[in-house]
Parts: sequence; C-alpha cells; structure tokens
Amino acid sequence: MLIRKPTDLRDSDITPKELYFNRRAFLAGLPAAVLAGRELLSPSGRALAANAIPNLVKSPLSTTGETVNSKEDVTHYNNYYEFGTRPEQPAKLAQRLKTSPWTVSIEGDVQKPMKLSMDDIMRAAPIEERIYRHRCVEGWSIVVPWAGYSLSELLNKAKPTAKAKYVAFQSLYDRSVMWSPEQAGIELPYVEGLRLDEAMHPLALLCVGMYGETLPPQDGAPVRIILPWKYGFKSIKSIVKIKLVAKEPPITWNIYNPSEYGFYSNVNPEVDHPRWSQATERRLGEFRRRPTLMFNGYGSQVARLYEGMDLRKYY
Repeated sequence: MLIRKPTDLRDSDITPKELYFNRRAFLAGLPAAVLAGRELLSPSGRALAANAIPNLVKSPLSTTGETVNSKEDVTHYNNYYEFGTRPEQPAKLAQRLKTSPWTVSIEGDVQKPMKLSMDDIMRAAPIEERIYRHRCVEGWSIVVPWAGYSLSELLNKAKPTAKAKYVAFQSLYDRSVMWSPEQAGIELPYVEGLRLDEAMHPLALLCVGMYGETLPPQDGAPVRIILPWKYGFKSIKSIVKIKLVAKEPPITWNIYNPSEYGFYSNVNPEVDHPRWSQATERRLGEFRRRPTLMFNGYGSQVARLYEGMDLRKYY
C-alpha cells in the first residue's frame, strides 16, 4: 500500500471542500445505471446503493388505482411482537436483527428438500414489484409496493408430494435480540400456515423487498410472505422454515386465542372480531374510515378457493 506524505500531494489531489460536504447529495443524484455499477463508487457510494433490488419489473398482478402509503409510515408502524408489542417499537428494536447469512429450509412432504441462502432465493425467479392492499385485523390498512415473486415458484422447485395438503411456516427466533415469549405475550417462534392451494395461488408473494429496496428488519427482513386477501398476521416475517405437511398446522395467534383468530383469517367485513367490527377500516395516515372489502378486494382472484365453505365457521 502506497502512503503519501503531505509534501507529495498536489492541489489537484485534494477533494474540494464544497464537494466533500455535499457528497451524499451528489451520489443521490446519480442515474440508476451508474449506481448499479457501484463497484466503481467510493465505500460511501456503495453503502448508499447496497439496498436497491436490481432488475425489478412491474407485475401484471399489481393493484391499480390506489395511493401508495409513504415508506416512512409503513416502516414505522409495525406488528412484529418479537420486537415489541407497540407498533412504534419494531422500527427501533428490530435493528439488532442479523439477516446475513440467512438460510431457509424447504422440507416435509417434498421430493426435493432444500436449504436455500438468500442468494438462492433472489435468483430463483424474476423479482417483481407488486402493489398490494394490506389489511390488519386491528382495523387499519396500507398500500405497499412489495418486491418478490409468487411463492409457487419456490414450492414447485421442491416438488410437493401427493401427501402435501398444507404449508407450515416458521419465523426466526433469536432470543439474544428478540423479546421472550413472556414479554411478547405469544408463543415463539412464530408459526403460520396455509392450505397448499392457497400457497400456490399466484397472489401469494414470497417477498424480499419493498419500495424498490430489500426489506428493513422491522418489516420482516430478509424474506417474508405477503397474502393480500388475508389479515396481516398471516403474512409471516423473517422466515427460516417452510414445511409441507398432510394436516392443518398450528398458527401462533390461533394458539393464543382461537375464538378471535381463525386458521383462514380471510378479510371478511361480515365476520367481526369479538372485540370490534371489521366492517370498516382506516388507511394509515388518514382519519376517515372506508368500507372493508370482501377478501380485501381480491375476491375475483381468490373466492374460488373457498367455494362451498361456510366463511363464518372457517374464519
């Protein structure tokens, strides 16, 4: 390594003061094509570009005609009980989550069990931007540009067997950085589940990002599920295990209180939560309430999955 003495430096070697103090504004203004070649940038430039998802394409499954919530709102109002039971807590406490290296196993009733790194997951299928409505059981909703691809892309690679009827998911649980079950008030690790046909539906998104960037810790980094026709707690965060099984798997909030949280948890304005109505909702950042849509407005795509079912019984 060549170390130069002050006497060796020329005036042209010195970064102008005004450029140094405005370097972040300069980098932020660079075209995306330049930032994509961030190996040519300084360390600070590489850091600015590190979270961007390359080659992101718009999906035909994206919801149209909706105003997208601000990134600030969506990343600072979160349900992630491993990092706090108040919606403002995860944005601070989840920063301790270590997301690299990361492994997701696909196991159970499959012909090809897999252990996948995040690089494997990012390369498994083209990553799309999908704008989805997202409805939470507490009565608020958001509209977010998520990034990912249909979960079926990954499940098909594992080749489910004829025995597989359901898909069970498990979140990371790291006691060194996450709250204890006693603090969170729920059993941990967090678990969720779907019927196999639900998991294979094109709208079921294996999500790796939002707003054109990788997921922040409080929103489920580095990989989660998004199910736009179901209440938000079904969209499990920080996944480490996907297991195909023959019987309906347990899910965390149903374990906690089965009378309030059913296995299906489809958005249904006609079935109230025991403690409040689900007939209306409030979009994050707004004060007015709006009518809740059946299946969160995705009925034309998913209603066929539940034909013949009593949706008050299978809530």
